[in-house]
Amino acid sequence: MSETRRQNAALGALIAIIAITTAWWTLALWPSGASSPAWIERTRLACFGAVPGGLPDAGGWMVMTGQPLAMLLVLFAVWRRDLRTGLSRVMRHTSGQLAVGGSLALITVGLFSGSMRVWSSDVQPFAANTVEQLASQLTRINDTVPTMRLVDQTGRMVQLAQFRGKPVLVTFAYAHCETVCPAVVMDLIDVQRRLGAKAPEIVIITLDPQRDTPSRLPSIAKEWTLGANAHVLSGTIDEVDFVLNAWRVPRVRNAATGDYSHPTMVYVIAPDGRITYVTPGGVGLIAAAVQAL
Repeated sequence: MSETRRQNAALGALIAIIAITTAWWTLALWPSGASSPAWIERTRLACFGAVPGGLPDAGGWMVMTGQPLAMLLVLFAVWRRDLRTGLSRVMRHTSGQLAVGGSLALITVGLFSGSMRVWSSDVQPFAANTVEQLASQLTRINDTVPTMRLVDQTGRMVQLAQFRGKPVLVTFAYAHCETVCPAVVMDLIDVQRRLGAKAPEIVIITLDPQRDTPSRLPSIAKEWTLGANAHVLSGTIDEVDFVLNAWRVPRVRNAATGDYSHPTMVYVIAPDGRITYVTPGGVGLIAAAVQAL
């Protein structure tokens, strides 16, 4: 890659980081109201948490500041010289000076608007959500657990009835998934760590019985770093499909790649064996649902 191309790539990366951060902060801090679409509120909750007044919770502020700083540090570590040279080259032209000045002005306005948003909300801007606040965002239900009898990574047959007396988290994932599934599994493991002695059992039912066969479950459990109280389940294609249909799990298989499109769902099962909450994921929300049982 030529020197000019490296400089342009560095400048492009800087612009992308600024644009992503701007969109990130706008989503988190834009005033919400009755007219706000439901998907925006759900996205805010999943990404940033929420405290009374609509501001992000402490974890949300860490995400909003930590991720942009991490991206900038990586950019400066890899392309520091190219970035400095590229900026000097841009500043030699009037159009470049106007663009840089305009960007700085927008950043200043954004910081001022964000500060005013925090100040006008009259709440603790870095407060952490309480269990009650998070749980109140979920709808409490009382449903019967569908039939489930599949084999786990140890070769043992697993049924939810065997966990009666303790909470259980049930979700659906598959090993070839590289996006949503690993994130959900990590959320469940983090919930176990956070709750310690009150940690729930984890049950992960494969969406892909064609590839996640019982013989592959030990390697999948190792890849996902599942502990003794976490189970990944599979069986024959017919057995798994029966369970997925009983739980009404929507999924669409891509015939060309074998991958599945599916929503993120974590069922929270109470110690009495009833489904009490269904969450879209997120460590804080899942942990709060378990604690609110």
